Amino acid sequence: MKKLNIQTGVLTIIILLAAFTRIMPHPPNFSPIAAIGLFGAAHFTKKWQSFLVPLLAIWLSDLVINNFIYSFQESGFIWFYGGFYWQYLSYILIIFSGHIIFKNKISIPTSLGGIFASSGIFFIVSNFGVWTTGMYGYTVDGLFSCFVLAVPFFVYNLISTSAYSLVIEGLYKFYRIKFL
Repeated sequence: MKKLNIQTGVLTIIILLAAFTRIMPHPPNFSPIAAIGLFGAAHFTKKWQSFLVPLLAIWLSDLVINNFIYSFQESGFIWFYGGFYWQYLSYILIIFSGHIIFKNKISIPTSLGGIFASSGIFFIVSNFGVWTTGMYGYTVDGLFSCFVLAVPFFVYNLISTSAYSLVIEGLYKFYRIKFL
């Protein structure tokens, strides 16, 4: 039982550290969020932890970013930003897909599949959310424009998910080799 608690603690610390890298300067959509979701889905033994810990870590980093990095004092403390539900829906879907992808085992092919799937999920859900704001018009052409103009952001997301997945998994493997 103690070993499980230590492992859960280590997983949580890795996820929190990764989430808070979002406060460092970075290109648009270059973040650890999809990697965090996949990592949680792959390694937490309890499904509720695989959802709760990554989502809570991301939300805590959102609080810091929205209230201290991009501080808009006249609007008061920001608990949730506009459109957050599209973002968090994509995070939930990424974690859910991670459970499916890593159901049998974690390997390079399943990890690559998870990286592409999670980047695709985030791209589709978040850009559909942008389209619903009316910024591109409520037409099929507007939807198409929204997705086409977002392709560079998809590339950043794909690269960051790959890089962060490698680093996060590497940290976890180092911990397992060194301490278990």
